[in-house]
Amino acid sequence: MSAALGQSAEEIAQRLLAGEIAAGARAIRWLDDRDPRGSALLSAIFAHTGRAQIVGVTGPPGAGKSTLTDMLVTQWRARAKRVAVVAVDPSSPFTGGAILGDRVRMARHATDPGVFIRSLGTRGQAGGLSRSTHDAALVFDAMGYDIVLIETVGVGQDEIDVVNLAHTTVIVAVPGLGDEIQAVKAGIMEAGDIFVVNKADREGYEATRRQMELMLHLRANALPDRPPVPLLRAAAARGEGGAEIVDAIEAHRVMLVESGDFTHRAGLRLRDQVMGLVRDALAQRALEVAGAALLADVDARRIDPHSAAARIVERLMQQGSVAA
Repeated sequence: MSAALGQSAEEIAQRLLAGEIAAGARAIRWLDDRDPRGSALLSAIFAHTGRAQIVGVTGPPGAGKSTLTDMLVTQWRARAKRVAVVAVDPSSPFTGGAILGDRVRMARHATDPGVFIRSLGTRGQAGGLSRSTHDAALVFDAMGYDIVLIETVGVGQDEIDVVNLAHTTVIVAVPGLGDEIQAVKAGIMEAGDIFVVNKADREGYEATRRQMELMLHLRANALPDRPPVPLLRAAAARGEGGAEIVDAIEAHRVMLVESGDFTHRAGLRLRDQVMGLVRDALAQRALEVAGAALLADVDARRIDPHSAAARIVERLMQQGSVAA
């Protein structure tokens, strides 16, 4: 397979733009592994991005996000939409790779050429997203997928990062977990665009729905300029509620396009990615400048972290002045 695909970033980029699945998989692998060819490939395909709607699905563990995602993919395929799914999983502490968990629930879409499902490990990244989730979304966008769905790991208060990535964020709650208050603490209630109470056939649904309605009422009072937020019912394991959720996601895209927010949100996402890459590069360079001795001094409490950081910044600035 590797011989047929070739190894150059230019060749993989051309095959990717033609919609070739294997080329897309190769590109995401390069990007996730931080292979230098990944950056070259993104440069080649970037002008072909900006069309896909990126949808984030987030919520507490046990909310049935994987089953809900599977149901949404089925609905979009029935509407002739091409769908890519980035399923972000906790990383294995042994291999660093994604622990697939219940991705087997989406196995029925594996042979559908209009669906591309890729699991990515968080590799210790805070915020519920893999470090290469942004890049994978760009790859799928360039390949011509209409929807790029990002399903996060479900890590509670850290999961707000998905809002910075998605055009449309779907918050999933479920009766009986008692995690709705945690969502409020995380700021997710202020950021979500669509709210779904999943497993609505379970005892406690009405109480959860009333609690969510109260929270959304408080949000509407605090943010009067924001549009109304739909609160929907689903029982994904039974295939119930998918059409209504997809309708709401499509309606949200129309609203974003008409208001100019579709492009605006994409711009904010790209700026956030730029700054993230800058932070990573500067942190790596700072470690190189600091050397093991300075960090050893911190470990031995011969210098405090603030002073060590100031010294590193000073050294970076001095090197920048010399280079200039």
